[in-house]
Amino acid sequence: MIGTPVLHQTQYLSPPDEPPQILELNLRMKEQECLSCLRRCRNMEEFKQVHAQVLKWGLFWNSFCASNLLATCALSNWGSMDYACSIFRQIDEPGTFVFNTMIRGQVNHVNFEEAVLLFDEMLERGVEPDNFTYPSLLKACALLRGLHEGMQIHGHLLKLGFESDLFVQNSLINMYGKRGEIELACAVFEQMEVKSVASWSAIISAHASLRMFYECLMLFGEMSSKGCLRPEESIMVSVLSACTHLGALALGKCSHGFLLRNINELNVVVQTSLIDMYVKCGCLEKGSYIFQKMAKKNRLSYSVMISGLALHGQDEEALRIFSEMLEEGLEPDDVIYVGLLSACSHAGLTDEGFRLFHRMKAEHGIEPTVQHCGCMVDLMGRAGMLNEALEFIKSMPLRPSDVIWRSLLNACRLHSNMEIGEIAAKHLFQLNSQNPGDYLVLSNMHAEAQRWEEAAKIRTEMARKGLYQMPGCSLVEVGRRMYSFVSQDMSNPHCEGVYEMIHQMEWQLRFEGYSPDTSQVLLDVDEEEKRERLKGHSQKLAIAFALIHTSKGSPIRIARNIRMCSDCHKYTKLISLIYQREITVRDRNRFHHFKDGTCSCRDYW
Repeated sequence: MIGTPVLHQTQYLSPPDEPPQILELNLRMKEQECLSCLRRCRNMEEFKQVHAQVLKWGLFWNSFCASNLLATCALSNWGSMDYACSIFRQIDEPGTFVFNTMIRGQVNHVNFEEAVLLFDEMLERGVEPDNFTYPSLLKACALLRGLHEGMQIHGHLLKLGFESDLFVQNSLINMYGKRGEIELACAVFEQMEVKSVASWSAIISAHASLRMFYECLMLFGEMSSKGCLRPEESIMVSVLSACTHLGALALGKCSHGFLLRNINELNVVVQTSLIDMYVKCGCLEKGSYIFQKMAKKNRLSYSVMISGLALHGQDEEALRIFSEMLEEGLEPDDVIYVGLLSACSHAGLTDEGFRLFHRMKAEHGIEPTVQHCGCMVDLMGRAGMLNEALEFIKSMPLRPSDVIWRSLLNACRLHSNMEIGEIAAKHLFQLNSQNPGDYLVLSNMHAEAQRWEEAAKIRTEMARKGLYQMPGCSLVEVGRRMYSFVSQDMSNPHCEGVYEMIHQMEWQLRFEGYSPDTSQVLLDVDEEEKRERLKGHSQKLAIAFALIHTSKGSPIRIARNIRMCSDCHKYTKLISLIYQREITVRDRNRFHHFKDGTCSCRDYW
């Protein structure tokens, strides 16, 4: 027996003189003892000792005992799938439960291909799948990116009549959602006679993963109207994500209230989602409050808070939070450093940015990515270090992306450097950029230099390639609804009274010394036409609408699709002073908080 593999040792032989009844009783007692020991196992060493006892007493050939042994090894957090496979291969006639256990274990251990192969073996050996087989199998197909295999399995379960099983249906929705087949996911969902909370969670998550955020909120509203289902935390995370991306602060606040009323203690994921929602909807104070109150923070919590502070131009606070994170013993990742470098860029902290860039690799072993290099180019570009930024790009170990060249081009326009701007534009066009904004920036640079013919050539090239820039658009929240305004819009049904309000605003602005910055209108037209065009900028229309339709002193929140011009920036500062309003503007990738005639960006953006 010495040196013989454990799985091949012979069964333990009891003394022959024992009565059969006593032998059977002893065997049952030993079986219960082994099963009890299995439940108490906390590592593979203890498990192997129990396994040896099972073999010693000849209990392995008892299907119930063997199944429990396999399940413990395959499904425990400390288990080993290699060892589980060796047990599985010793079972002569594995049944449905054994195959289900192995499939589930392989999925839990991220061995998705092996899970699908086990299902093939199951069918070849004539073992009938049941409704517990398919959820794990469909999860494997979703994570394996195997839509073809998933659809084959869908057809198979239809043949066996499992199409109406709730768990199977939920798994199908999840699988199709993760594969981006939202129509198929919706088809399964619509055919369900009974929908559980998990069903709603799966379909809402499917829409969220495809960035169909409006549909997410519509589905959540439909679910809420049923009244009999209480959303789980996973659903609320998807809803908060939708609110974040749509800037729907009012609904985000309602979701927060729902969570507080229905869940005693919010987990870290939900709390982090709330922080993300508040900071990206412009409520930095609320996001910071939740962050400070968190009993336990993880790396993602710190990452969201640091990135949020960078969005709002709170550079010193972002660096303080980073120091706090290091004191907690948490290691930063590449995403956190993107947030830190972005904060330095927005605040003009050039030296601190360089220090962090070098510290990232030297202290934390993080190799710079294109995103980090892009932040450094942006940092130098904003500070007017255009030659240094160009040399940095040339010395990069990574191939510069279009984002990096675009960042340099925008900096060149800001500092009116045509020479380096044309170099950046040349590289962008070599990368076959189809971004109309690149052409417009170069065209505008020529227009600023009064080189109208060159500006016209670039716009003609845009038209030839079929590239059209989206007009400036501003969204403003009034009465829990979002209203959209496009620059120079005269047909918007909500514009009634808006232009009259703008006339009143400009009359008030004259007393504060405001004069339109017509250099922002890059068209070869007279000064009067330029002033009229400035009046119709979407941000001004949105502010006028909000002043008309909101109560005195209430805050105004605006989201823009393009960068704010300097005239709108100066205009909004003065409006915040004259009308005593706090005005928050989301300007693509950062927030401006206007109050009492000043802006949080300190005019550095």
